Amino acid sequence: MIRILLLIIFVFLIDWYSYQAFKTVFPEQSWIKIGFWIFSVFVYLFVAYGFLTFSRGNLGLNFGRMISLLVLSLIPKLIVLGFMFGEDILRFLTGIFYSVAGSQEGDFLPDRRKFVSQAALALSAIPFLGILHGVLVGKYRYRVINHTLEFDDLPAEFDGFTITQISDIHSGSFDNKKKLEYGIELINQQKSDIILFTGDLVNNQAEEMEPWIDTFKKLKAPMGKYSILGNHDYGDYVSWPSKEAKEANMQRLYEIQEELGFRLLRNESVKLQKLALSGVEGPATNGVEGDVASIDLIGVENWGKGFGQYGDLKKAAANLSDKSFKILMSHDPSHFDEQVKNFPQLIHLTLSGHTHGMQFGIEIPGFIKWSPASLRYPKWAGLYEELGRYLHVNRGFGFLAFPGRVGIWPEITVLKLRRKR
Repeated sequence: MIRILLLIIFVFLIDWYSYQAFKTVFPEQSWIKIGFWIFSVFVYLFVAYGFLTFSRGNLGLNFGRMISLLVLSLIPKLIVLGFMFGEDILRFLTGIFYSVAGSQEGDFLPDRRKFVSQAALALSAIPFLGILHGVLVGKYRYRVINHTLEFDDLPAEFDGFTITQISDIHSGSFDNKKKLEYGIELINQQKSDIILFTGDLVNNQAEEMEPWIDTFKKLKAPMGKYSILGNHDYGDYVSWPSKEAKEANMQRLYEIQEELGFRLLRNESVKLQKLALSGVEGPATNGVEGDVASIDLIGVENWGKGFGQYGDLKKAAANLSDKSFKILMSHDPSHFDEQVKNFPQLIHLTLSGHTHGMQFGIEIPGFIKWSPASLRYPKWAGLYEELGRYLHVNRGFGFLAFPGRVGIWPEITVLKLRRKR
């Protein structure tokens, strides 16, 4: 109860200080001041309704709208609060100083208050517009990121082998088929040898993917499409009426993976082969004649620090040669630090997702790369190398909860493998 009361007081202070800034800058425009309160009250009523009806199993459009309105309202106001409250403290301290000194110079200066209010509103407009852009445009602002990785022991036949990685589709959040189809076409335009999907097909329930099956079936790659499960795929965040209902949901998810043309790897591996003489490409099959070169593709179920740990890397790699070239798909990047980088067998490349880059941050190549996700995950986006092993963390293709992306755009990764010469 005390926490709720403190939260109400804090929210009141945020709105009161923000209103003071509007009142100071627009003293004659009553419609602006009235509009401020109408917007604020509407947001809080909508959020209150959202929390009263909240269910982790229903993170769809209505929940997304609630989060976007809350973020759009509060973050700019917090900036205004910082300016106005800071100015009040400064005014209070200078007032005490001049009172003790017996001077009147510390009296309130209306011009200074107006300047601070103008500065606060001007700066708060930056995140407001950024968040608005993220909701309206950013969540479908797909970008292709290319990496070239060199290895001493890559089979010569795989020199130039290309992988397109996508992750965190979260199909239950999509609301624009046309823009989604553009993203699928952009993936196909990369013409990679293989497509690897590193988990979280849905938010919680298999049925979320039903409207988008035909769209994602259009993904093409000559050497196949492979996938793994993410933490949201298991339905662990939903209250199911029975164990049988939860299991039926999982079975439907497996069926959908097959309908999409993905080979789902669950703590297992598959050999990707190229015929050394004829140059014919394709997944490993029985009865292949002639010499072949291969690399091992490993897929584990979700293993995350603080999340479900269904993955079994030892089982997945049990029958693999120590000398083979290995690529691992593991949804959560914390798996890399906890197990993969010190795994007895050398795993050359690990592909993960999960973090989404928190869908919020700032990235200027060569200058700055930051997101709140970095506070939870040391390896939260992009390419990392440690102990001679690579990890790539995809920023995600979709979005979850907050229906937008600010500074961290949806990602399609293309990795080209080269043999060192």
